[in-house]
Amino acid sequence: MVGRIIKTLDCVGEGADWLAAHDERFATALAQTGPLPLRRKKDGFEPLLSAIVSQQVSVASANAIWKRMRDAKLTGPRKIMRATDDDLRAVGLSRQKVKYARALAEARIDFRVLRELPNPEVIKVLTKVNGIGVWTAEIYAMFSLGRADVFASGDLALQEAARVLFDLDKRPTQKELRHMAEAWSPWRSVAARLLWAYYHVAKDREGIR
Repeated sequence: MVGRIIKTLDCVGEGADWLAAHDERFATALAQTGPLPLRRKKDGFEPLLSAIVSQQVSVASANAIWKRMRDAKLTGPRKIMRATDDDLRAVGLSRQKVKYARALAEARIDFRVLRELPNPEVIKVLTKVNGIGVWTAEIYAMFSLGRADVFASGDLALQEAARVLFDLDKRPTQKELRHMAEAWSPWRSVAARLLWAYYHVAKDREGIR
């Protein structure tokens, strides 16, 4: 079973209300952030490649690189395979991400099948591709597949937002944050949206593209 799918702003609002009712700290955060964004993206090769571009760089840097890739029409699998390494480096991809982009193009993932797989299977399929770790797979499941109960606990902005909101002594580790997020099921994806929005308010920085 794939579980609840987030399709509209009403879905996000329902999840936010549930979280606020279950933990007053989420209610406090929501009062500061206001209504949360939908953040739905299409599924397929392009958004997954975009997620790879976002790995370990700032939101501003990822946006700049992605704009150059779109301007150069280097966002499809055939274009990636036909491009030279120099072409891909010229738009801002590191040597490592050039390899990752080619690995994704070669993987020939059946994205329609992913829509019907449960969350653990989606993560398993995607992480078989060189360059796609759990964070990237979870981001894809959250935003491109609309899964309501996925949480990218390895995300540094989420970790920092949780530290501030829950008044923790230190930033939680990936394992610690994943354990914390269990209490936010079945709306962990909305909890992530709320924490990213709270991160923007608390730090005046974007935490996710």
